[in-house]
Amino acid sequence: MKPDRSTKKITYSQVGDDYGTKDPIKKLAQTAAASTSKNLKNGLIEVSETRGESAYVWKQGDVFMASVIEGLGTKNLVADNTRKITGKTYYDIIGHDTVATIINDLITVGAKPLVVHAYWAIEDNSWLQDEERMKDLIAGWKSACDLAECSWGGGETATDKGVIEKDTVDLAGSAVGIITNDKRLITDKKLIVGDRILLLKSNGVNANGISLTRAVAEKLEQGYGTKLKDGTLYGEAILTKTNIYAKLIQGLLDGNVDIHYISNITGHGLRKIMRSNRDFIYVIEELFEPQEVFNFIQENAGLAEKEMYETYNMGQDYAIFVSPSDIAKAQEIIKTNGFESLDAGFLEAGERKVVLKQKDITFEGSSLDLR
Repeated sequence: MKPDRSTKKITYSQVGDDYGTKDPIKKLAQTAAASTSKNLKNGLIEVSETRGESAYVWKQGDVFMASVIEGLGTKNLVADNTRKITGKTYYDIIGHDTVATIINDLITVGAKPLVVHAYWAIEDNSWLQDEERMKDLIAGWKSACDLAECSWGGGETATDKGVIEKDTVDLAGSAVGIITNDKRLITDKKLIVGDRILLLKSNGVNANGISLTRAVAEKLEQGYGTKLKDGTLYGEAILTKTNIYAKLIQGLLDGNVDIHYISNITGHGLRKIMRSNRDFIYVIEELFEPQEVFNFIQENAGLAEKEMYETYNMGQDYAIFVSPSDIAKAQEIIKTNGFESLDAGFLEAGERKVVLKQKDITFEGSSLDLR
């Protein structure tokens, strides 16, 4: 069957990830989870404001501990299909990105990563017999742990025949981190009017919105082998490594930058800038230009610009909120760590929403009814 190369619009909900269905269930689960905090005993105390945040925190003696669990999604399917074109496995990138999705959530609360655990689910053991792919996956996972300066503690390789499709893998994991004192604990309680918003430049799509990128590939005659305007193959443009910010966040804290909040821009796109439940207007005056892959997706999916910015990171994958007096110091530390940042916007009093001034796009608070 030939690919459908019509200009029919493709939306995220059409390809199997409908936030309107998922988010209410997640809220129900979060409510049930919150009721279990009473089970913490023997001096363990929940930091309740981290409920619904990227990472969960509890006080344990003189320190705070943080934990998180995350999954890669379907980026490995892009690797599998692009391999058929180039011969490369890309699983070094897949291993790296799985760890990156876990770590970049954990550190939003100021935690230093300690241990990462792996969860790899397969249909049967035949998936493990591709030696080149397995070596690349393990090498990518290990190098990402080294970048985050944490230990790979172990994991589970589940064989789920009838649940996982043949020749695929479901990659996920968990992590635990430590916050050594309350000055390094980052929650939205610190946010105030006038705070500046630093945006960090992404390497590309990362691991969100991949179902939509795959649907675009299915429309193209050459699929993942289609060349973008800059000559990059579509598949390889998706398969860029996600930045890992663990050392950077610790560097900012070590440099006495008073971080008031961090938002990892993942699912829900730039709406995630207002992940906090606090009532502010999150004004973004300047944005990084999206990488060419985003323009390609938009053109071939037939999406409006607003739809792109509510689905993808569009060139910015982390928002760090700091006092105006800390901007110069923070940006210098970011640069020293090899990343690019923009002094992109500020917090204003008002009903919760994100305003992207350059794009004349506004996301009302009700459009992100989930932290």
